[in-house]
Amino acid sequence: MKILGNEIKPGMILDYKDDLWSVLKAQHVKPGKGGAFNQVELKSIKKGTKLNERFRSSDTVEKAILDETKFNFLYQDEEKCHFMEQKKFEQIAIKKSTIGEKLKLLKENMEINIQMYDGEPIAIDLPKSVECEISSTDAAIKGQTASSSYKPAVLDNGININVPPFINSGDKILLDTRTLEYIKKINK
Repeated sequence: MKILGNEIKPGMILDYKDDLWSVLKAQHVKPGKGGAFNQVELKSIKKGTKLNERFRSSDTVEKAILDETKFNFLYQDEEKCHFMEQKKFEQIAIKKSTIGEKLKLLKENMEINIQMYDGEPIAIDLPKSVECEISSTDAAIKGQTASSSYKPAVLDNGININVPPFINSGDKILLDTRTLEYIKKINK
């Protein structure tokens, strides 16, 4: 399916230059002189290489047509993560390198979507948000206002994020899985 260059968003899979590319970042740039363009960072799904491209709004690019199926995460071993399809109870194993950084957010029985291209799993889609616990964070500095400043924190899964000053170690929060940003504190 053809899409315009200004419609490219992070998370999309593009069929570009005879390869499948995952869109990591997309930034719309409107320079003072010349036409607007979309600065896109791509990562090859097969080779793992990265590519930075500029797409003008008039450019067209092929969006890969993927089959999506709901799976539940079962467990992981040294090389792969194992999932079970919800309706047929078939199991599938995906290399950890294919999953990438999302691996840290997987929890047992989590419902995810696996995207397939020609019968091969190429990417996973996590729920929009997941519950995490703060394992450590700095103390809030006196005099900081909550609206303008964030402090660093480490989650129970090892991911480093920034949180508001009122968040303490041991608090449970909701984390946006697409941007890895704090959403809100979960009250006990």
